[in-house]
Amino acid sequence: MAVDPRGRIGWFSPDPRAVIPLDDRFHIPHGLRRVWQQKKFEITFDTDFSTVIRECAQRREGTWISPGISQCYCRLHRLGHAHSVETRLQGRLVGGLYGVALGGAFFGESMFHRATEASKVALVALVEWTTPHLQQFGTFEIPRHEYLWRLEHALKLECDF
Repeated sequence: MAVDPRGRIGWFSPDPRAVIPLDDRFHIPHGLRRVWQQKKFEITFDTDFSTVIRECAQRREGTWISPGISQCYCRLHRLGHAHSVETRLQGRLVGGLYGVALGGAFFGESMFHRATEASKVALVALVEWTTPHLQQFGTFEIPRHEYLWRLEHALKLECDF
């Protein structure tokens, strides 16, 4: 992430690390299911990556998403490694997230919303720490050594986003 106004990039590996299980432990809160159905959100994938990353950067005070970071992720997207999930209402982009897929792992980087619950509808949002927002989906923390072990195995899987 960008660590200063000059655009220098830092690498962080937190301990513990927050993960969202994508197996039977994944939990969608009942209220969120209801909101999704009532508003009739449409979900698209990789249709507007550059807008999603731009919105993620603009909607944060002191964002870590510098122009250089944004350019790198857009290149990763063109190479097929970075992906976006867009949430739409009546065809209008109202929320989304982006991240990187490698093997069997998806690293969620950032999310945004213009409509209430729009970013939550995308459901997969990974950050470097657990928050009450993410705990409702079953997020839990694991020590760095366990995260690296899981990552090593996930990267060996052949998966498509």
